[in-house]
Amino acid sequence: MNKGVELWNRAKKIMPGGSQLLSKRSEMLLPGQWPSYYSRAKGIEVWGVDGKRYTDMTTMSVGACILGYADDDVNAAVINAVRNGSISTLNCPEEVELAEKLLKINPWAGGVRYARTAGEALTVAVRIARAHTKKDKVAFCGYHGWHDWYLAANLADEKGLDGHLLPGLHPLGVPRGLKGTSIPFEYDKAEQLEAIMQKNKDVGTIVLEPMRHNFPKKGFVEKVQKIAADNGAVLLIDEVTSGWRMRVGGVYELVGITPDLAVYGKAMSNGYPMAAIVGKAEVMDAAQVSFISSTYWTERVGPTAALATIAKLEKENVPAHLRRIGRKIGDGWARLAKEKELDIEVLFDFEPLITFNLDYKEKSQAISTLFTQEMLERGYLASKSVYVSYSHKDADVEKYLGHAGEVFGILKKAIDENSVEKRLKGPVAHVGFKRLTA
Repeated sequence: MNKGVELWNRAKKIMPGGSQLLSKRSEMLLPGQWPSYYSRAKGIEVWGVDGKRYTDMTTMSVGACILGYADDDVNAAVINAVRNGSISTLNCPEEVELAEKLLKINPWAGGVRYARTAGEALTVAVRIARAHTKKDKVAFCGYHGWHDWYLAANLADEKGLDGHLLPGLHPLGVPRGLKGTSIPFEYDKAEQLEAIMQKNKDVGTIVLEPMRHNFPKKGFVEKVQKIAADNGAVLLIDEVTSGWRMRVGGVYELVGITPDLAVYGKAMSNGYPMAAIVGKAEVMDAAQVSFISSTYWTERVGPTAALATIAKLEKENVPAHLRRIGRKIGDGWARLAKEKELDIEVLFDFEPLITFNLDYKEKSQAISTLFTQEMLERGYLASKSVYVSYSHKDADVEKYLGHAGEVFGILKKAIDENSVEKRLKGPVAHVGFKRLTA
């Protein structure tokens, strides 16, 4: 048995859910076969705990490593910060420098606060918005993490969050008193938000992912912004996934919207914990009248990593590279699928998170699992999406597509022979949240 698989089986017995991150569960990718744990990582290469080397053509740590693993420039800055003391009774000057940089990138804003993970940063931002408007209810569109304010949507309807990335999220442990405080609406359907606002005069915050896989339809974001303004609501843009990839900063500018608050995380610090809330001065001032405080939000590594990462994003024009490489991968998938007569749809709009969907209804998840299995046997960590990094180069893509073409052929043959599940060496990968034990 692969050492990573063995370690995962041990972990599930003593850590409920196995991993601290749902999307890193082996069952989400390749149950019983996924290597699960790494010993080291560099660029786009990952070594498992058994020493086997893999090329990462999937999530690059769920989008955190925009420059690639263990980037030399970011690491050098962090190592220097650690040598000089990562935390002390006094504050680190880097947090001031980073705030000034974020305000330069977001000139509409006048204030910055920090956290160390994006989920908690979104919760801080919602707290600030509520404090500013004195209104409790939140209308939202998209995936925004695990905290109570968000999962409260599933108290009113257990499937309320199913259309927002992850289906089946349970609100157990979320106080029933929060029922009705978070209300979902669908992307590109501003009329749903209008109806929510008409029915709920106490909605003071509108939270929106500006895009995940597709640009919004004409008029959608403009209508959302107008609804927010007309109702005196804070418009909070979640740039956790979209930020830094299409441009240095947020994608909000490309889709034609100006927020009151924006939240950044993931890619802004290339794998070191860091998140930021950037907002208009009059909204951010509410943070001073609500208690929002945490010891490790004052440590030095996060701001240092973010400064080094942002500097490299600007110097190397990294977003242009991500978009070009993402387009190359997507074009390759489309060409290979046509050659192999495989029914897929490539989602091209958000090129740095290039994605394809299989069009085989209830069989699609088994086919996707077979794709991951066959690519793993060829030395790739692979799925239907690639978070492109600066370390992904043309030669890497060409080599990957050579193997992907071979695997697409296997998928087509398995579909034609109705042998997809017979070819799997383990169960079909999970979709959404499921318990790992009965």
